[in-house]
Amino acid sequence: TGGHHPMQEGEVFNTQYQVLHKLGCGAFATVWLCQDMRRKKQVAVKVLKSREGFAETAQDEVAFLRCVSCMKKKDLAGENIVCLLDDFRMIGENGFHILLWRVLGPSIRCLMGNYTAQGLPLPFVKKSLQQVLAGLHFLHKCCRIIHADIKPENILLYGRSKRLQRLLMDTLDCDQGTEVRLKGAAGDLGNQLEESDLMSIEVKIADLGSACWTYKPFSKEIQTQPYRALEVLLGLDYSTPADIWSTACLAFEMATGECLFDPQPGKYFSRDDDHVARIIELLGRIPPQIIFSWNKSTKFFSRPGALLRLSRLFPRSLPGILADRHGWTPREAAAFAAFLLPALHYAPERRASAAQSLRHAWIAA
Repeated sequence: TGGHHPMQEGEVFNTQYQVLHKLGCGAFATVWLCQDMRRKKQVAVKVLKSREGFAETAQDEVAFLRCVSCMKKKDLAGENIVCLLDDFRMIGENGFHILLWRVLGPSIRCLMGNYTAQGLPLPFVKKSLQQVLAGLHFLHKCCRIIHADIKPENILLYGRSKRLQRLLMDTLDCDQGTEVRLKGAAGDLGNQLEESDLMSIEVKIADLGSACWTYKPFSKEIQTQPYRALEVLLGLDYSTPADIWSTACLAFEMATGECLFDPQPGKYFSRDDDHVARIIELLGRIPPQIIFSWNKSTKFFSRPGALLRLSRLFPRSLPGILADRHGWTPREAAAFAAFLLPALHYAPERRASAAQSLRHAWIAA
């Protein structure tokens, strides 16, 4: 009781949607590929757990998605957010469930996992980031929504043509580990993405299940760890700049194939301790006014600039990482770092906004 609904392949909802197979599973819901038998097309159905708290979260997500649907009529940037087609409720053997269904596509994480260890082609990275930032600007300014969980898994690929959408679904089978290569690579080219196809792909921001209103944060703990903004780590108030920090982490990972921050716990320190240390190594000393604007700052710091449980830090520069670890030219590394660093400013009020990031020379080039 209160858990997941035991879905079965072939099961039909509302006499219209037939379950084909599972697409994924998270802490709060399962997602299933279903056939809309009436409209003759495939949709993704998200089935929330039936426990009361999850039902409330689902109601919030429905509210966010309805807000997006309403506001996108006034702003085309709303097309960069996944579309809620409908929502409905059902009683299962474990209780009351809310189901959301929408268009679907594989994620950026899926593409990265099947593509190459050295990251995605930069023209595709730039185009995708333009759409992500436009979507965030729409969420932040038009809808007053903080997404609160920007990461590769929550950026979905979308093909406008039926051929490209079918190619995405057939080629990017994450479960099967299918390799995706550009045209001209070795091997059978019959079921692989060509470069022209890759640049025709659009992206959409998905999963508003962790989102909140800018004027009403729901939780102090948001964001998946590697993409968590400094202010969230320190327990400070957060707003839309937290999404921009996550987007900078996303951009680095798309371009290099590696996480910008990948903190790990040790024998005498936590994963959060390591995360703060890695941020300081890359971005420099955190100003005391930020550290001690939180009355529990002693969780990480013994005094300004001195970490409580980690004493040895190894400073590194973003251009240096790009050049040494990933083989970028000094000019390429400097240009990309110039785009990322304003989005990683320690002070949220001084961090680049989505609109400002969109105007940056690197992404506009």
